[in-house]
Amino acid sequence: MNNDLNNFFKLTPDYVEKAIQVAGSAFQDDPFPIFVYPDEKEREEKLQYGFKMLYEYGVRNGVTYATSSNLEGIIIWLPPNKIYPSTWAMMRHGGFYAMRKVGLKIKAMKRSMTIFKYEEIKHKELVPFEHWYLQNIAVKPEEQRKGYGGLLMGAMLKKIDSEGLPIYLETNNEKNLSFYQRYGFEIIEHAIIPETDVPLWCMLRKPL
Repeated sequence: MNNDLNNFFKLTPDYVEKAIQVAGSAFQDDPFPIFVYPDEKEREEKLQYGFKMLYEYGVRNGVTYATSSNLEGIIIWLPPNKIYPSTWAMMRHGGFYAMRKVGLKIKAMKRSMTIFKYEEIKHKELVPFEHWYLQNIAVKPEEQRKGYGGLLMGAMLKKIDSEGLPIYLETNNEKNLSFYQRYGFEIIEHAIIPETDVPLWCMLRKPL
């Protein structure tokens, strides 16, 4: 497969349920989910539902695709005019569904919102100019280190470079830094999110 977007599998609403299962399995050991769901069994059961909003919104408003219909890896890119959805928009795009699935887990919700709010504040503060947002990339654990992540990344970089726009992302996992740096992303801020033990790296890729 080459890095032409036409060679990738475009996600549709029908595939969101499968996509969130992939994301849930891929992020089991990430600091953010561990903070929200310290209990491993509970994390395995409920983490996937937190991705429902991201993928529902991404499918309808961004560029969201997979390596194939088997969903070895998936990615969400949001264009400049769709980066900051309202709370109501996110609730409509899977938020109510997630709440039903997770149940009345007030502590987990509060922990999630603490991180989301801080990350959004930093996002707006650090890149107050037009840009694309790499919202999520996930590869099935058994398919990692096979080059799928690179395929997903490369497909959009050429397109975005042709628009002359930078790309922003954040990660909570230090292990991801070298991967993103390989594609031209640079760390523009590193912090520990207040009231948590979760690290945050904010990264920016300038257009080539």
